[in-house]
Amino acid sequence: MKMKEIIFYCTASGRCPVEEFLDSINDKQVQKILWVLRLIRDLEFIPKEYFKKLVNTKDIWETRVRSGNNIFRILGFFDDDQFIVLTNGFAKKSQKTPRKEIILAEQRKKDYLKRKK
Repeated sequence: MKMKEIIFYCTASGRCPVEEFLDSINDKQVQKILWVLRLIRDLEFIPKEYFKKLVNTKDIWETRVRSGNNIFRILGFFDDDQFIVLTNGFAKKSQKTPRKEIILAEQRKKDYLKRKK
């Protein structure tokens, strides 16, 4: 089994939205998120409670993290099979993943793939 690699999407100007998101939350929350990201990177079969494909999207996946009473989501996509590109993170306040976050992830995926060529 080969490990997946997790990379953070950066804008053309060099901004890295997921890093900015991680900088905005406390250390304990960041530790929990990094723990979940390690599971995603290392496990061949990742439990749905941590990582799941969002329906009705352009192949957007959701990293799911619960830390105390807080629920965090980081959206991203697969580039080939070994790379997971994380595009945006947010604290989840409602049942459904906000449509604007999904649209943002899809736009960043499109931008990433266009610039990768």
